[in-house]
Amino acid sequence: MTTRQKWRNGTGTLTAPEAPDVPLEIAASYTRRARGLLGRDGVTGALLITPCASVHTFRMRFTIDVAYLDRDLTVLAVRTMKPGRLGLPRLRARSVLEAEAGAMERWGVRPGVRLSARF
Repeated sequence: MTTRQKWRNGTGTLTAPEAPDVPLEIAASYTRRARGLLGRDGVTGALLITPCASVHTFRMRFTIDVAYLDRDLTVLAVRTMKPGRLGLPRLRARSVLEAEAGAMERWGVRPGVRLSARF
């Protein structure tokens, strides 16, 4: 997806360096962004929240990996967050990618890596 296209709620596939076909859920509306992974016991693949520059894990049931992405889907930072935490905002972040803890390392998602998404 180019940066000029508008994001919409839906599903797709994320391509990362070591994981070419990760199931992707997109949360672009206010309601879907606010809900995120709250109330779930896990996630298959990843959740892309856009626009978004920070997240929290209050009322979360599991530990997650969070990747902060710029407008070109280049990874700015990756953090692991336990339930009940508040993440610091990233100044250049335009989207956040969430997955179960350990997924980002398995997928090769680290700062400087550019991801892509297909819908």
